[in-house]
Amino acid sequence: MTPATNHGAAPANRLLAALPKKEYQRLRLQLKTVSLEFGKVLYEPGDIIRRVYFPNDSIISLLSAVAARSTLEVGIVGNEGVAGLGVFMGVNTSRTVALVQGAGSAMSMTAASFRKEANRLGTMHRLLHRYTHSLMTQISQSSACNRFHNVDARLARWLLMSSDRMGSGEFRLTQDFMSNMLGVRREGVNQAAGELQKHKLIGYSRGMLKILDRPGLEAVSCQCYGIIKAECDSYLN
Repeated sequence: MTPATNHGAAPANRLLAALPKKEYQRLRLQLKTVSLEFGKVLYEPGDIIRRVYFPNDSIISLLSAVAARSTLEVGIVGNEGVAGLGVFMGVNTSRTVALVQGAGSAMSMTAASFRKEANRLGTMHRLLHRYTHSLMTQISQSSACNRFHNVDARLARWLLMSSDRMGSGEFRLTQDFMSNMLGVRREGVNQAAGELQKHKLIGYSRGMLKILDRPGLEAVSCQCYGIIKAECDSYLN
């Protein structure tokens, strides 16, 4: 993780952008812009959360260990939220692996500063309560989706969610990574991705994936994507 320059532009993170200007200006004194590299682990289970991250055009996956060497994605954080939310709820240690799924930039601040700001009972405090509910909706709906829907629909939902949070239809992605995220064997991911490519919904080459037909991908996805997106958009309005 390397520092990046903050030029004082309006925040790309939607949670920060929803703050009143005066509140954001106060918060900005505690923030610095950082670059998050693909595959970087920010926290592991049991780690003390020392910094929180507000992604701009990056994505952070929240992974739960299900076996000695296996993990399953239980949530993703992008430009709609913040990684390290447990600090807001009085928890100092991580219960999940926080892994950079999509490289890009983020605004970062110390956990102590974040806790102090959140406890002011201003707009940030209210937004964090609503974001907590939004993230809980994402986690519970994704859990149901992973249990009941086919791999093609799950992959389409996941790609759409990732694109929304990165603000881009093109990103780096490996088949092993997709397998871990969806909790299915690599063969299953290969078959599902192949079907999406066959219908020219996505392009995939040398670890780079590009969404070619978003409406078509939405048609393949299950209703879970719409439920999660509606909840996310609602909390920010």
